[in-house]
Amino acid sequence: MGIESAFGDGYVTTTVDALANWARKNSVWPMPMGLSCCGIELMAMAGPRFDVSRFGSEVFRFSPRQADLLLVAGTCTYKMSKVVRKIWDQMPDPKWCIAMGACASTGGMFRSYPVAQGIDEFLPVDVYVPGCPPRPDAVIHALMQIQEKINHHSVMMDK
Repeated sequence: MGIESAFGDGYVTTTVDALANWARKNSVWPMPMGLSCCGIELMAMAGPRFDVSRFGSEVFRFSPRQADLLLVAGTCTYKMSKVVRKIWDQMPDPKWCIAMGACASTGGMFRSYPVAQGIDEFLPVDVYVPGCPPRPDAVIHALMQIQEKINHHSVMMDK
């Protein structure tokens, strides 16, 4: 009476890749790395006003082995970069990374020797979010870009 009539003969075909990517896209579990002031905007993104749970990403995982998206928010020093890289290496594949804010993207206003001039010096970054600090809706837009990337990702590319 309902969904069966929409499909005609009563069956649907798809590929395993498409099904796996659909499941991944709608259940991205972020690992937050709030290194400085951008961490507050990261927390605001998860709050009720911006409601990131619409995208299946309300479950922030503080264990790298359970996360598939690394959200680096804020200024990263070279000393902290080793820790961030270790967390990245502990995350299972496939994994994605968002550089949130001017400091994580380019070092921001800190042109000093201990500050990494962008986390792309030691991590592969998928999406950059501009701003100082970036608005929570900009971070949600970056999450939507990650979802599109996941949707077009093929499982065979991992091998």
